Amino acid sequence: MNNSFKIKILVLAILTLGVGWLALDRFYFGQRKLPKGDSVPLEEFIEQNNKNAGGGSDAQNTLRNGSDFQTSRQIFVTDGVKHSVPLDEILSGGPSKDGIPSIDNPKFISPNEVDYLTDEDVGQGLCNGDDCRFYPYQILVWHEIVNDTVGGKPALVTYCPLCFTGIVFDPVVGGKHFDFGTSGRLWKSNLVMYNRSEGEDNESLWSQVLGEAIVGPHTGIKLKIIRSDTVKYGDWKKLHPDTRVLSRDTGHFRTYGRDPYGDYYTSSQVGFGADFNDDQLHPKAYVVGIEINGQFKAYNVESLKVGTTNDSFANKEIIITKSGKDEISIIANSDELPFIGGFWFSWLVAHPKTELFQ
Repeated sequence: MNNSFKIKILVLAILTLGVGWLALDRFYFGQRKLPKGDSVPLEEFIEQNNKNAGGGSDAQNTLRNGSDFQTSRQIFVTDGVKHSVPLDEILSGGPSKDGIPSIDNPKFISPNEVDYLTDEDVGQGLCNGDDCRFYPYQILVWHEIVNDTVGGKPALVTYCPLCFTGIVFDPVVGGKHFDFGTSGRLWKSNLVMYNRSEGEDNESLWSQVLGEAIVGPHTGIKLKIIRSDTVKYGDWKKLHPDTRVLSRDTGHFRTYGRDPYGDYYTSSQVGFGADFNDDQLHPKAYVVGIEINGQFKAYNVESLKVGTTNDSFANKEIIITKSGKDEISIIANSDELPFIGGFWFSWLVAHPKTELFQ
């Protein structure tokens, strides 16, 4: 082997390593840098900086104005950045920011055109008036977020495969309609989203299972939950025969129909910062969780009888209705109560003081 050939091999190896490192940096580290330093409570920060009067960003003013959708968590400031969870609990999930691409221009087809779903396939069902849509998890598992408009109103459709949490939110915050993307990060093994804005300083990180911003200018603001159902396609189709179904024509090439998580959904495995140590239920038991005045309760869907179940919680009379198709509705003192459905471990690690209905 002559020296010229050896040099070519060496250069090729260096280039390969360089490209590999750039790809690794893009894939694993191409995420928003989190602040470091000492954390102080928000109230103390405002007092220290004499900022408790007038002015402030739209997000800060929304937080001060006492919106109906506010966190019960304490807010801290680190290096001038607000957050409501310890920053070291927010972990990289692997992909970079938008490495799991959201669906921003969703296309829909009629049930007659669907040839890739069985009646047993699960997804998220959503209706606004006569506009009903079904979002199959076999598609959402590859995208996690759909920025949609349903019945003329914006809808943020989200799904976290690690937590089996399918939640639809109203993406309007302080009168502004945000599109959302995946941040590439996880909190307690759960999807962390970000709102797309002009300039990173106006972006916040949002926890799906909390339904609220946990880092950034919007910290403490909660998204309003829009009623939806985690349901089998066959059951949804019978209830809503005119439903539209999310198409596989997403603009991205993915092996739809193959689930990359394998048997994760039935195993006892949890990870990505979800410190779970509880034996009341299997970690992957499907529960619905509620919050009333900063108090939390969960109901094991499998244990609920078909029909109505009465309960009392946080000084309210609760009525849970379960259909034969496992669709759930919850009423508190005659008002419909939003809830979040997902794996037991996910709800409990996010709300450790949860009471479990017996």
